[in-house]
Amino acid sequence: MTDTRPGDPYRLGATWDGHGTNFAVYSSAGAYGGHVTLCLLDEDGHESRLAMSADCDIWHLYVPGVGPGRRYGFRATGPHDPGRGLLFSPGTLLLDPYARIMRPLGPRTAACLVADTAFDWGDDRGPGTHWSRTVLYETHVKGISATHPGVPPALRGTYAGLAHPAVLGHLTDLGVTAVELLPVHQHLSEPSLLARGLTNYWGYSTIGFFAPHAAYSASGDRGGQITEFKRMVAALHAAGIEVILDVVYNHTAEGGPADPALSFRGLANETYYRLDPADRSRYIDTTGTRNTLDVGRPEVLRLILDSLRYWVTEMHVDGFRFDLAATLARQYGYVDRLAAFFHLLHQDPVLNRTKLIAEPWDVGAPDSYQVGRFPAGWAEWNDRCRDTLRDFWRGRPAVADLARRLTGSADLYAVGRRGPDASVNFVTCHDGKTLTDLVTYERKYNHANGEDNRDGTNDDRAANHGVEGPTDDPAVTALRERQRRNLLATLLLSQGVTMLCGGDEIGRTQGGNNNAYCQDNATSWYDWKSARPELTAFVRRVVALQRDHPALRRRTFLTGAGEPPGLPDIAWFDHEGRPMTTGRWEDPSTRFLGFLLAGDRVDPLTPEGAPQRDDDILVLLNAGDDPAEFTVPGRPGAVYRVVVDTTAPDGAPAAGAGAKTGDRCVVPARTVLVATAPLPAAEGVTEGFTALFPADGG
Repeated sequence: MTDTRPGDPYRLGATWDGHGTNFAVYSSAGAYGGHVTLCLLDEDGHESRLAMSADCDIWHLYVPGVGPGRRYGFRATGPHDPGRGLLFSPGTLLLDPYARIMRPLGPRTAACLVADTAFDWGDDRGPGTHWSRTVLYETHVKGISATHPGVPPALRGTYAGLAHPAVLGHLTDLGVTAVELLPVHQHLSEPSLLARGLTNYWGYSTIGFFAPHAAYSASGDRGGQITEFKRMVAALHAAGIEVILDVVYNHTAEGGPADPALSFRGLANETYYRLDPADRSRYIDTTGTRNTLDVGRPEVLRLILDSLRYWVTEMHVDGFRFDLAATLARQYGYVDRLAAFFHLLHQDPVLNRTKLIAEPWDVGAPDSYQVGRFPAGWAEWNDRCRDTLRDFWRGRPAVADLARRLTGSADLYAVGRRGPDASVNFVTCHDGKTLTDLVTYERKYNHANGEDNRDGTNDDRAANHGVEGPTDDPAVTALRERQRRNLLATLLLSQGVTMLCGGDEIGRTQGGNNNAYCQDNATSWYDWKSARPELTAFVRRVVALQRDHPALRRRTFLTGAGEPPGLPDIAWFDHEGRPMTTGRWEDPSTRFLGFLLAGDRVDPLTPEGAPQRDDDILVLLNAGDDPAEFTVPGRPGAVYRVVVDTTAPDGAPAAGAGAKTGDRCVVPARTVLVATAPLPAAEGVTEGFTALFPADGG
């Protein structure tokens, strides 16, 4: 290969142009008298080593005749001096941080391959769903189809499996508008897990920020994973579903400083990772993974931004959920809302149009918890909503905080001039118990993880409703099923962006494991054979309710304001139908909350600028053990029809269920009722309604 020539330092990674490949990689080796060598490997493993030249620490080389499928890596020489934070490892073939293909060779080894990323996208465009209409569905690429009987066995657990009509049909039938995929960047399992015969199923252990995880490909690991991923995105888009990636830019799979170099550590350890100033042989760890990327360095910021742009421009994804996002704001060690990371995203013409979701915390620092403190343009996982909904339905004093969560958490987001859609509301997610387990197990059962049940939270805010674990008691079973519906209904009735945890809609269980990150087996995979169709139908009903009523998906906060003779935008009621008082709000025994949303005080325009009105919507939440006799509030003569009733397995109300303003009705214990009244009230529709519920209805 004597005709090699200097490459283009601005195109990091391996870029094939049809005639040859440009290689470029960042390394600080030159600052310490070292150099970087490009290593090309033949099919028989023979390694050819080619010297690279450097411009501003970018080492580059153009090699004619090298094309897609060729294996390559780098070797960087330099001092191995842990006390100075230098961990060069010239004996190690290092992975390219910008590799588009990483082919696994073993549990902790992989090979970089030159990629051909050409793909005919046709007229593919993302749905561009407005935040106020977004319903997120968090899922694992493998788990959702691994046992699906409608997916061909060869496609189960893959990108193609997720894109299969049997899975797409389920998602569109539910009414979700976006999938939020657990990490799909190439990842490796930790040595401690491998020693226990386990793997990192969730994938929060990234080694390749540009490479789709090869194990999720039914098309091979030599580039087929790229094409298959793109086909998946195109199929989801065609079904009207956006693709959000859960991304891990806060740490890498390299582990602690004593672990072998795989990529970043051998190229520029002191650049990529946050070193302890008191002992540069150690890392500062705000991720709980034994290393933390240093987002205060321009080289690291470039890596992150280049990766994000690649997934938007080349892979057509629609947004990102940032794992432990507080770490990305630690430009100077502390969390800073003015960090360069936020500025760069805000001004980037590609990325500032995408959906950006923060997991607004990290670990191990006094300022780790940052809920409500991210900048404009960001949405956040709102764990305050999660905890409050769980507390209310397990009978804890939570009614005042419940009102805040139901109205979009203005206490958290209004100060930053954001709206309700800054709050991503959820009651369960991948990290914790499933919804079924939340109402079945008060304790955790993580023994299969091999950590003596020490891992996972000890406070799920769970309730077993009288029996720990599965039971044949019909009363306990019925209550658990109703509580699942109550939690889901309250979630979807809350202002903000709803996130459903995939599998909850079919009754998925993990047997009480609340940290199933290493369970790549039936514990984590969806059990489609045991799916509960009535629960799925219930989720479909409440998602449709939210979709059809702009009063439930406002873009501005409710204020309680309104001028007679009309209604305020929201009014609150106690268990008797009287306006809530300070005493009721502060009474720790309060287990009932009703509210009425005025249909003529919704956001006056749709996101597209069309005028909009809605029905009045009455919501009654009774978490108590006793029925409540309630006087129906509202406009004079208003006629309400019940549209959701959580006493029914699918949420469908009894035929003719409804009431008029002023009627006395019974709200059963442990129940959510939703009723709507049109604007203006339909003339002549005043008779023929049964009471909301008879006195023995609960």
